[in-house]
Amino acid sequence: MPRAFAAFALYIGTTLLSPAAVLAQAEPGPGLSGAYLAGRAAALDGDQRAAARFFERALIADPGNGLIAGNAIYAWAAMGDWARAAELADAADDTPGARELADLARFVLAVRSGNFAEAAEAIAAQQAGGPLIDGLADAWLRFGGGDMTGAVAAFEAVAEEPTLANLARTHLGYARAAVGDFEGADLILSGEAFGLVTMTERTIRARAEILAQLDRRDEAVALLTRFTDAVPDPSILALQARLTTETAPRPYAFITTAQQGVAEVFFSVARALEADGQAGGLPVLYGQAARGIDPDHGQAAMFVARMFLEQGQHELAAESFATVPPDSDNYVEAQAGRAEALYEAGAADEAIALLRAVTAERPGLSSIYAALGDLLRREDRCGEAIEAYSEAIDAMDDSQESAWFLFYTRAICYEQTDNWPPAEADFRRALELNPEQPNVLNYLGYSLVEQRRNFDEALDMIERAVAGRPDSGYITDSLGWVLYRLGRFEEAVAPMERAVELAPYEPIILDHLGDVYWMVGRYREAEFQWNRALSFEPEPDVADRIRRKLDMGLYEVLEAEGGVGAIQ
Repeated sequence: MPRAFAAFALYIGTTLLSPAAVLAQAEPGPGLSGAYLAGRAAALDGDQRAAARFFERALIADPGNGLIAGNAIYAWAAMGDWARAAELADAADDTPGARELADLARFVLAVRSGNFAEAAEAIAAQQAGGPLIDGLADAWLRFGGGDMTGAVAAFEAVAEEPTLANLARTHLGYARAAVGDFEGADLILSGEAFGLVTMTERTIRARAEILAQLDRRDEAVALLTRFTDAVPDPSILALQARLTTETAPRPYAFITTAQQGVAEVFFSVARALEADGQAGGLPVLYGQAARGIDPDHGQAAMFVARMFLEQGQHELAAESFATVPPDSDNYVEAQAGRAEALYEAGAADEAIALLRAVTAERPGLSSIYAALGDLLRREDRCGEAIEAYSEAIDAMDDSQESAWFLFYTRAICYEQTDNWPPAEADFRRALELNPEQPNVLNYLGYSLVEQRRNFDEALDMIERAVAGRPDSGYITDSLGWVLYRLGRFEEAVAPMERAVELAPYEPIILDHLGDVYWMVGRYREAEFQWNRALSFEPEPDVADRIRRKLDMGLYEVLEAEGGVGAIQ
């Protein structure tokens, strides 16, 4: 196991973390086992603040326990407190696994403080960031020491490793730009020098700033526009607006110091690990290392916050989002993320108030109005959500394909407030922008069926939705239900059974399958599905109707309701 991953294994629970192993090493002391076990439970739950507190308490009971120290170091580092993590490092130096975490904490502080010689010695001794970090970090440290020739050689040496070649060449491009060689940097980031590099919002931003320095602002704006047409990233939109409106470009500022370069290495690797399916652990640690070295790295703060959000650590997520300063291009996106974290923590009113404050502070930003609309819709405040979505649409180029989602969500709100004409108009506008979008096709098609009109069009829409998302139980249910509504009961059986396979615990789908079974004479199976639907606690009105069907049969319920169960 590589060094960096040994530290991760220590945290997530191999034999190194087992209570028996830790307590066998421990000196007896009051409160040790309870504090350690509480810390371990908190750590495995992702609550690093509580984990740090309990592990420190356990260390008081047994100061020499390297395994407990390693866990405490990880907890503090995962919260971004590298100073406290480094203070505990000496206690972990004699413990394999924990020692790597101690080395990382010292390395982060050495780079942040500008002690490049100490950081370089740590890399040489394999006591730094790990095999995915060290080569690129060494190149940036050489850059920081004024040895650009050595830095280039170090980047090129890392590029000989196929799995790191793309990343090494990207960072070589960043380093070229950092010394003012914008022509050389553009040759690399454009793909002309070594072939295409991976295009992320980071490389897009860097190359746009480089093109601006080369008096090629039109190309820079076009590059950003191509990106934002597909991904309306708020930070890229902010850069795009500056390059479009400012009379002269600002000085190049993407990466200009060795600290920023090493921080970007940690951030690049963190994102690569997360993209490869590495959850929590090492990605969070490396993301926090990027922030620890470069506190102004807004994207790293956003990355860590999102990881916390995914882990259900809403308080830590909100705190991380809040560290992005108002002068950052990431500020608006960070406030939207912070509001989401507050909402998930149960503070809906605070989250909505936060977004309203941002819209007042920075009017005309589509992304914030959209985020506000989403929260209001989730709170069933559809009237207010419609206003927010309308502001979002007015603030953007609504001919962009990405605008489909705003029309779709506003349409849902119109439909839920029984205002169908503008709802249908928005659904159809969403389909103009994204003609094969399964959710829109399904929602509009299903709504048309329920309104008993445009049956052929509705069926075509739902069939296209199923083709686009064949593993969605809800969309497959719509296909079975429209066939039921059209009186094509035998044809409805297969898609409805498939829908139940895909969503076996959804009471509405089980109820629908029961209705279909009844209409083809499979009465006992129908009753079985209705009883299953009741076991999953459907809405009260649905549950009452199911009980009536179980008491009377579907035909009698339909007759009492004035219908025959089919449209035709």
